[in-house]
Amino acid sequence: MRIDTGDLISVTEASKQGVSKLVADAENGRPQVLVRNNKAVAAIVNIADLDRLQRVDELEDDVRLLSIALARAAADSGRRYELDEVAAELGIDPSELDED
Repeated sequence: MRIDTGDLISVTEASKQGVSKLVADAENGRPQVLVRNNKAVAAIVNIADLDRLQRVDELEDDVRLLSIALARAAADSGRRYELDEVAAELGIDPSELDED
């Protein structure tokens, strides 16, 4: 979604125009970015764009997890460690661990 600089509107101006106009613009595919003290603070977008952005966030998480899995698979030597080996390496006595 691209935001045109013409779609930047101060919070004061937005309150003068009223919510109905801002919502109508968003419904028609023209998102509005609300600015306070020269800083973007909020956006009014249509639901389709919001759904798409949420889906992009989900896909971004999936790609991050996939990249971690691929990196681990590429670096995997095939060697597996028993809990006792790891505990000994860390100086931990497994019998002293509290099981809840």
